[in-house]
Amino acid sequence: MPLRIRPIVSDDYPRILEIWSPYYRDTTVTFASEEKTSVTLPLYVENRRAAGRETFVAERDGEVLGLASYDQFRGGDGYVHAMEHTIILAPEAKGQGAGRALMQAIEDHARAAGAHVMVAGVSGENPAGVAFHAALGYETVGRMPQVGRKFGRWLDLVLMQKLL
Repeated sequence: MPLRIRPIVSDDYPRILEIWSPYYRDTTVTFASEEKTSVTLPLYVENRRAAGRETFVAERDGEVLGLASYDQFRGGDGYVHAMEHTIILAPEAKGQGAGRALMQAIEDHARAAGAHVMVAGVSGENPAGVAFHAALGYETVGRMPQVGRKFGRWLDLVLMQKLL
């Protein structure tokens, strides 16, 4: 069955939490350690939708493989055309095209809503994430040394962007 990209629905939340939680607990892909929950994930989606953004999931054969979403890069009216995204994939979905398809969906949605730039904030300890974004046309525009902290270590943030 082909890959399908669609807006997230509440039935997807348990699977998304199952995919996302290990990233918080076990990796430095995200600097945050506070996991999304059955209460905070719906709020995350609803707040983005209220602002005109969307959260998409990739699924194949009825199995949710990952999520991508975006929101304004920084607060204030001077940044209304600059967005930052989040993308997470189940380990078994990597290298299967789901990430590319999710990125295309959020870029298309953001572009249609008037966004000019999509920003990626990638952990300096995630070279696969940097390579993934580079392959999609994102350029590295900066590195912020030691701005994050997790597992008792200081972490660098690589900033990448793509003009939409």
